[in-house]
Amino acid sequence: MFRGINAVNLDAKGRLAVPARYRQSLETMAQGHLVVTIDTEDPCLLMYPLPVWEEIERRVQALPALNAAVRRVQRLLIGHATEVEIDANGRILLPSELREYAQLDKKVTLIGLANKFELWSDSVWHESRDRWLASDGNGALPPELMSIIL
Repeated sequence: MFRGINAVNLDAKGRLAVPARYRQSLETMAQGHLVVTIDTEDPCLLMYPLPVWEEIERRVQALPALNAAVRRVQRLLIGHATEVEIDANGRILLPSELREYAQLDKKVTLIGLANKFELWSDSVWHESRDRWLASDGNGALPPELMSIIL
C-alpha cells in the first residue's frame, strides 16, 4: 500500500528519485517496473506497479470499443502508457511528452494512493488541493464514502 505526500525533484534529464520508503515494495511486487500514464481528468500522471497496471489494462481493453467514451479512455490511458524501470540509483526516467502533459518541472509532488501514485506539478497540486478544500463538493458525499470515513 502506497500512501502519503512526498515532495520530490526532477533532474534536468527528467529523472525522478523514487522515495526510499517505496522502493522495496516496488521491487518485491513489480521487480522495479512501473507504468506511467496520464490522468484523463486532471493534469497529473498516474504511476502503477506493473502487475496492477496489467490488470487495469486488461479490464479497460475488455470494454466495448464501439462506445465513444470507452475509446476515449483507451486512447488516452493506454495510448500514453509507458513502462519505466527503477534504475540502480532508485530513479525513473519520465518521458518528455508525459512531463509536458502534467506540466512537470523541477518541483513535483508524488502522492501514494494505495495501489498507485499520482505525480503532480508542485504548483498545480497546491492550487488543486486548495480549490478542493474550499469547495463544498457540489453536494453530499455518496453514502458508500460516508460510511467509510465518518
